[in-house]
Amino acid sequence: MTTPLITGYQAPGVYRQDVFPPPAPGLLTGVPAFLGYAADGLPRPPQPLTLWPQFQAQFGAPRPDGFLASAVRGFFENGGLLCYVVGLDDRATAQAGLQAGLAALEAVDSADLICAPDIMMSASLASSPDVNAVTDLQAAVLADCQRTGGRFAILDAVLNGDLKTIKGQASTLASPDGALYHPWLLEVSGSGGTPSYLPPCGHVAGIYSRSDQQLGVHKAPANETVDGVLDLRVNLADGDIGQLYASGVNCLRALPGRGIRVWGARTLSSDSDWQPISARRVFLTMGRWLDRFLAQLAYEPNDVRLWVRIMRELTAYLDRLFQRGALRGRTPQEAFFVKCDSETNPPEVTEAGMVVTTVGVALTAPAEFIVVRVIHGPSGVSIQPVSATT
Repeated sequence: MTTPLITGYQAPGVYRQDVFPPPAPGLLTGVPAFLGYAADGLPRPPQPLTLWPQFQAQFGAPRPDGFLASAVRGFFENGGLLCYVVGLDDRATAQAGLQAGLAALEAVDSADLICAPDIMMSASLASSPDVNAVTDLQAAVLADCQRTGGRFAILDAVLNGDLKTIKGQASTLASPDGALYHPWLLEVSGSGGTPSYLPPCGHVAGIYSRSDQQLGVHKAPANETVDGVLDLRVNLADGDIGQLYASGVNCLRALPGRGIRVWGARTLSSDSDWQPISARRVFLTMGRWLDRFLAQLAYEPNDVRLWVRIMRELTAYLDRLFQRGALRGRTPQEAFFVKCDSETNPPEVTEAGMVVTTVGVALTAPAEFIVVRVIHGPSGVSIQPVSATT
């Protein structure tokens, strides 16, 4: 920060100046890229939208057999700020069109979520959905998230699948870079008020964005109300939700007096370290920040001054995450460490033109199960809340 030039003072004395340093730059998170078919079915490059009416102005009227418009509208109805929409080519095969749309997102580094609601256009509407066709396309989305880094996929379960089908879909898509949501949502669309079902990814993406704005990526996007819909395709019993959640499927529930809510915050990973969505997204966001920061240091002299600068900037960034509650520990020393010195950068490393920095973080996990212990004793009943996570 540059100190302003002090002028205009004549009498000796003490003069107060209030200086308000600018806030540290951060990354905007909760920004989805929606891939789907416009009314004309022609491919379109990524278009940024900040308001729902912009969709029709750029992509035309909602396509009757598609879900792209409903997903984008659901995003804004649930608090979304910014999204990108990519038009797919319906003259190509579904796989080729999707791959072309993902390739078009290469230059969009501000999108950290991926939604592809129109994967469901043909393969998932039959009474016996073609789950293999769906998972092949969803696997391509997950593979692209893993390849590019920093992006997280919000995926939809098939419409008419039973518990076994949905659990099989989740097991096929095992990945830390995506989450699967079930069931579909019921809305009333069109001038005639025709009820229709739509995949939940767009509305859920809006909840991700809303949660990020209020607290940050370390807040699990769960136990949040879903706005803009009437009901769910199916109301799941507690036992069904337990089976699905154990398989990595996040459910939506209609709770009496509390509305429709997202009830789950797990990725599709079988690795317990990467099962919490919040933990994975903190890690991915940290990776995006590192990419941007470290890109500025290319071709700097590789000596102790560079190592100190890297450690100073990384420590400051991780400390901000700790202060916001994204890292676990009573002190910053318990929450993270950064090491960039002669031990991580021996002569053979520096002579190869590389700088190696070791970073360790303790990521927080959400309290998924709140256990209340009721103790019956001779003096009466006492209630003790016990928080437990899995």
